[in-house]
Amino acid sequence: MRAASLFSLCAFVLQLFGGCASFTKSSQVREDSVIDLKYQIISEYPHDTTAFTQGLVFDDGIFYESTGMWNESDVRQVVPESGVVLKRQTIEKELFGEGLALVDDRLIQLTWQAGRGFVYDKNTLERIDEFTYSGEGWGLTFDEKNLIMSDGSDSLRFLDPNNFSELRRVAVTLDGQPLEKLNELEFVNGEIFANVWQTDTIVRINPLSGKVTGRLNLSGILELAEKTTRTDVLNGIAYDKANDIFYITGKYWSKVFALRVSE
Repeated sequence: MRAASLFSLCAFVLQLFGGCASFTKSSQVREDSVIDLKYQIISEYPHDTTAFTQGLVFDDGIFYESTGMWNESDVRQVVPESGVVLKRQTIEKELFGEGLALVDDRLIQLTWQAGRGFVYDKNTLERIDEFTYSGEGWGLTFDEKNLIMSDGSDSLRFLDPNNFSELRRVAVTLDGQPLEKLNELEFVNGEIFANVWQTDTIVRINPLSGKVTGRLNLSGILELAEKTTRTDVLNGIAYDKANDIFYITGKYWSKVFALRVSE
C-alpha cells in the first residue's frame, strides 16, 4: 500500500473512531476531544415564572438575576431557597436586559440592542454608572481579571472591568467549526461555560484557544409537566465555588436546579 493511501485510510479511521495510533499523538487527541459532561441534581429551588432570565450570579448565599423583555427588564436580589425577591431595580421600558456579572461589589448588566451597559451597587442595586459598547449584548461573566462578553456570534470579547474597553477577542469553535449563539456565560475554574441559545446544551470553553472542551446536555431537566405555554429556553448559569455547585434555570422556568457537574 502506498504511503498516501495508508494516510488516507488512517484519516478515515480517525474520522470514524476518533483515533489512529500510528499517526496521531494521544496528547493531541485528548486536547481536541470534546468531553460529554455528566451532572447530578443536588437540590431544586423555586423560580419566578415571570422572570425572563438573562443572567444569573451566585454570591454569599444570594442570587443576583438580570431579566429581559421590554417594559419588564430588571436586576434583582433573590433568596435561593424560597425564590423571594429581596430587591429589584427596573431599567427603562424601551431597553431589554441581558447578561450580568459581579465585579467586587459592582453588578454589571448588558442590554440587548441598545449598546448600553449599567453598573449597580451590589448591596443596594442603585445604578452608579453607565457605559456603551458596539453590537449586541448577550452574556457576561468575570474571570477575576477581565469581563467576558458574548454578542450572539462565535466571538467572546474580553473587556477591561474598569473602563469597559475591549482588550481582545477569541473565536469559539466546536470540532473545528465556529459555534454561534453563545449566550449566558459563567467563568468556572479557569474555563468559560456558555449556554448555546435555543438549545439545552451548555459548552465548556478554553478561554485562550476558544476551543470547546466539554458539553453538558440538559435536555429534559425541566419536566414537561412543569412547563407552561410561556416556558422558554434554558438560560442562566451561576456557580458556587465554595461548594462546587452549578445553578441552572431558564426563561420563565418554575425551578432553579443545583447541580454537581463532572467528567
